[in-house]
Amino acid sequence: MKFKQALLATLLGSSLFPAITLAEKQPDGALVLQKNTESVFTPEQEARIGQVAADYLVTHPEILVQVSQKLQAQYQEQQRKGLATAAVTHHAALTQDKNTPSYGPADAKVIVVEFFDYQCVYCSHLAPIMKNVMKANSQARFVFKELPIFAGRWENSLKAAETGLQIWHQKGAEAYIHYHNNIFATGHNEGKLTSDDIQNAAASVKFNAKTAPEVKSALENINRLAQQLKITGTPAIIVIPAEGATPENTTVIPGMSNEKQIQEAIDHAIGKQKQTG
Repeated sequence: MKFKQALLATLLGSSLFPAITLAEKQPDGALVLQKNTESVFTPEQEARIGQVAADYLVTHPEILVQVSQKLQAQYQEQQRKGLATAAVTHHAALTQDKNTPSYGPADAKVIVVEFFDYQCVYCSHLAPIMKNVMKANSQARFVFKELPIFAGRWENSLKAAETGLQIWHQKGAEAYIHYHNNIFATGHNEGKLTSDDIQNAAASVKFNAKTAPEVKSALENINRLAQQLKITGTPAIIVIPAEGATPENTTVIPGMSNEKQIQEAIDHAIGKQKQTG
């Protein structure tokens, strides 16, 4: 079996790359590489090699599966690196925007950024997971990017986001987290979130309900940032070091996640930072 695979690889290599590189020795002793532009096989031989390869793949389809899996893995790695590179490029907008709610120490070594919509069912499922992650990582800072992508369908998507940002601007982190958790605790999403839900979630917070200009500006900036990062849905999580961020120590998780995956991303970011520091 292994001999046949080796023979096939040799034949395929010769047929796919017929321009063999040759070395020609010069008078001064140097070697100059040249390419042989003529095929080492006749047309009949090349046709036969192609048939052997085709027959082998038909009788051993697992090779095609392996190739497909490898290509898929390569594609996913390219996507991951592209998203992480974009996150590093927009590091300041992700981690230093004062108009974006955040919770945790200002000097945190790692920052966890979440893009979410209160009407998003997966964001609702993620909310208790994020609460656990926050409890387990008091040394990290968590940034909340209000991205009401369902506002065109359900107006309370936008209203809930605006209310959260108003509370953040007027009352700070503790009040915002209280409101944020109360909204998700209703379990109302996919159009079921009501104006009463929003009012009840904010009932314990005394704030001016009139929308401030900075709220609209913050939402526009978040939406623009999401586009720059190619984030097209919610939830989306980015875990990035506060300093020394690279595509290698930055993790972007588009879509639903779990506590283990987020924790590993946090540990990875902190670990990479320690190694490069």
